[in-house]
Amino acid sequence: MRTGIANLPLHAGKCPRWLFEKMVALSQTIVELLVVEAGPAEVLRRLSDPFWFQAFGCVLGFDWHSSGLTTTVCGALKEAVRGCERDLGLFVCGGKGATALKTPEEILRLGARYPLKADPEELVRASRLTAKVDQAAVQDGYDLYHHTFIFSSQGTWVVIQQGMNAAARRARRYHWLSEACRDFVVEPHIAVCCDARGLTLNLVAQESEAARQSLPALTQERPEKLVADLKRLHDRILDLPDRHQLLLKDLDPGRLKTVFEKSYDRAPQDFVALLETPGVGPRGIRALSLIAELVYGTPLSYRDPARFAFAHGGKDGTPYPVDRATYEHSIRVLKQAVEQSRLGHSEKRQALARLARYEGL
Repeated sequence: MRTGIANLPLHAGKCPRWLFEKMVALSQTIVELLVVEAGPAEVLRRLSDPFWFQAFGCVLGFDWHSSGLTTTVCGALKEAVRGCERDLGLFVCGGKGATALKTPEEILRLGARYPLKADPEELVRASRLTAKVDQAAVQDGYDLYHHTFIFSSQGTWVVIQQGMNAAARRARRYHWLSEACRDFVVEPHIAVCCDARGLTLNLVAQESEAARQSLPALTQERPEKLVADLKRLHDRILDLPDRHQLLLKDLDPGRLKTVFEKSYDRAPQDFVALLETPGVGPRGIRALSLIAELVYGTPLSYRDPARFAFAHGGKDGTPYPVDRATYEHSIRVLKQAVEQSRLGHSEKRQALARLARYEGL
């Protein structure tokens, strides 16, 4: 896993409507040009790069270091692609809050409408699993509130999701890329962005392999025994390392009995199946992890996976207020480049490429 670190403080306020409309227009032309130049797969690769994504948001004129950049840029992308899916070969689903929960039905609806070289149900599974991993298998104190699933007609996909730590007033962004994800539960991230690292239960780390094998085995134990083991941990809390005091917080053995019963009835055969068990969330996974360490002695990983703003300015006036005239000029130039690229006229496109090399962008 390659880990990127970026400052993402929580900021209040909304993106002005006039700016959002320009973000939609400019992001559409940028994506169109990328598709013409390199194809949909390259768009996904770039979006999976946290540094490129951050630079993209800055070029679009959003506040350069705010957590809102993630949700607003993904929202602008969704609007930009809407109605152009067939031409671009790209589809954007999900979003912030309640919209994120509608991702599976959005994927299935698009799968029924457009010809895809992938089973829509498998795309739904990828969407759900990536969210479950970052919410339950990587417990870093950030609760997911945003999930965007972007896929191509070829079936490749990228996930951009973000969690919030309200107490610390910080956000953490997670990037996934299908072609780089060989296993959902073994070092699956292309990057994780955050401005701080902390104590993290990381069950998708390479060194957590023993724990991943032990947890499904534990679900074969009767729920009453698991509850008793969890109570033993509570009784021994003063004898455990500090990290256990944090990880046992809010774990009520009595309430978790229902979770244990659900996993016992389903009898998951591996860690992925356990994550996919309905009703088994972060607390259930954390409890099973601690019991596995107690019963089997399995080690757990606590490794935390954790100049483009000058193009048009920024929403909050940093480094200067958004220059609307320059913004409109950029949209016009890029639209002309897209049109000429489609017609086979590459002079302006090549000029843009030379300018990028000259500026070191």
